[in-house]
Amino acid sequence: MAYVPGVTPGKWVRIWTQRQPDVRLELNQVTAAEAEGVLREGGADAALLRLPVDRTVFSAIPLYTETTVVVCPKDHLVAAADEVTVEDIAEEIVLHPLDDTLDWERPPGEPAFERPATTADAIELVAAGIGLLIVPQSLARLHHRKDLTYRTITGTPQSQVALSWPEEATTDLVEDFIGIVRGRTVNSSRGRRPDEKAEKAARTAKPKGQGQKQQPRQGQKQGQKQGQKQQPGGGGRRKAGGAAPKSSRSGKPRRRS
Repeated sequence: MAYVPGVTPGKWVRIWTQRQPDVRLELNQVTAAEAEGVLREGGADAALLRLPVDRTVFSAIPLYTETTVVVCPKDHLVAAADEVTVEDIAEEIVLHPLDDTLDWERPPGEPAFERPATTADAIELVAAGIGLLIVPQSLARLHHRKDLTYRTITGTPQSQVALSWPEEATTDLVEDFIGIVRGRTVNSSRGRRPDEKAEKAARTAKPKGQGQKQQPRQGQKQGQKQGQKQQPGGGGRRKAGGAAPKSSRSGKPRRRS
């Protein structure tokens, strides 16, 4: 696996080590300009690089877009702001290294007398007070110095990091790494090799009829054990003859003789 400066593959490598403990993942740092050539020549199966790449040859999965910053001395006027625009540095000398990773012909501001060979060389010139430098934030962090700082800048291109590999050389291991960077879980069927899926299915399969417990019969009413409750009777108690006692008074008043 090749990767360019500023890209940190550590989190994906840790997941790979957990899921593929028997397959060693070798990392090879290359410059941004070398990345495509390394893939073309078979020096790596895949690479974490910065777009663009030749899409007629390589497949690519964009992973994230970086914030663009301007690097300056700590006592520079730019350091007093939280965020700057390209108009704010229009009269400043802005360095443009040969290994620049931003997709533009030249940065804003005034050009330097000559272009530094590398971003590291440009950082040294910024520290010497020669000019400013516009880079992705990860490169500003990579080349951190105590006498320099950086601020977000708007109105400039942004660098997009991607996983890329030769389209005609997509191997099973590359497919596994694609699953990792896309956040698939270990149980996901997508991006896994067919033999792995078959092995998993064999481990989890159970013979028919096993694992099914017979449910206890239900349907016997609780009242059958305890007996049905006696319904309350209507009216008063009846005598042995079965006829209810009549009232001693009739509904009509008596006549006097």
